[in-house]
Amino acid sequence: MRHTLSVLVENKFGVLARIAGMFSGRGFNIDTLNTGPTLDPHTSHMTIVVHGDDAVLEQVTKQLNKLVDVISIQDFRDHEFVDRELVLMRVKVDNGTRSEVMQICDIFRAKIVDVQHTNFLIEVSGNESKINKFIRLMQGFGISDLKRTGKVAMSRKDEG
Repeated sequence: MRHTLSVLVENKFGVLARIAGMFSGRGFNIDTLNTGPTLDPHTSHMTIVVHGDDAVLEQVTKQLNKLVDVISIQDFRDHEFVDRELVLMRVKVDNGTRSEVMQICDIFRAKIVDVQHTNFLIEVSGNESKINKFIRLMQGFGISDLKRTGKVAMSRKDEG
């Protein structure tokens, strides 16, 4: 089972290293990790996706709570949050496939951000399901490079 954790941390040097070290030291694998600033310059937000059952999640949460720089942890459950991921990919095109790739991009609301003679650089964002479907479709044309940001998530409820 995959768990999405929202972790608010102090914006200090070494916090990311301590959190990553906690995961590796305990043998927990991070599926995706995304971190960035918040409205408060003294805090940062991390979205961490981990695999495991409820016992693993409980251990991860307990270990994170022991870290001094962790302010709060929220475990997102199904339908309690909105999540998105950004992907940049380079897809091979030629005269025969160019219009088909453009049509698929339109359907998925993806943007072609750079056009070369033999490839398009495409930006697409959405939930994991949408991203995976888009990637599967583009694989038929040939993906020569792909970068994924990892999930960012926000509660549907106003926490403020």
